[in-house]
Amino acid sequence: MIKPTSKIRFKAKLNQPAATEKGDSWTFLTVPKEASARLPSRGMAAVEGTINGCAFRATLEPDGQKSHWLKVDRKLREAAGAEPGDTVSLEIAPAGEEPEPEVPADLRKALATAPKARALWSDITPVARRDWIQWIVSAKRPETRVRRVESACSMLAAGKRRVCCFDRSGFYSKGLSAPKAATRPGRA
Repeated sequence: MIKPTSKIRFKAKLNQPAATEKGDSWTFLTVPKEASARLPSRGMAAVEGTINGCAFRATLEPDGQKSHWLKVDRKLREAAGAEPGDTVSLEIAPAGEEPEPEVPADLRKALATAPKARALWSDITPVARRDWIQWIVSAKRPETRVRRVESACSMLAAGKRRVCCFDRSGFYSKGLSAPKAATRPGRA
């Protein structure tokens, strides 16, 4: 584990995802393994830092290879003066405080009708909430997701604060991975 004030510096290529909802709405980069190893978790990691000198705060996602990737939305990419295919310079450090995760609508609706589950949900840490959310959204089939939402509410109502046996790194279950990069000529 590194000290919160330690800066991790590296360069990475901005990739266009192979399949996106909107043409060039976002890009991503893969954090080099050496830089990723300096983070406090192989799972999601909240960071703050700069990309080409432009400040940002984000959550790095696990790539299933014991490293991380970062989604760079159009606004941040443009503020950093970068285009897909460019190599960008980053300086990051673990965030001082974990950001609150966005709760999917189906889980939010289920928690609204389950007072005991909602009470525990409010009491657990943002990291624990993020793990519950990731477990739910990583379901490949809609019916599995529905079951996971129901199970989460049941387990939370019973006092369970963490998802059991959930591999936060995606390395063992391969449930998490970085997007596939589009194959198009990039800039260096």
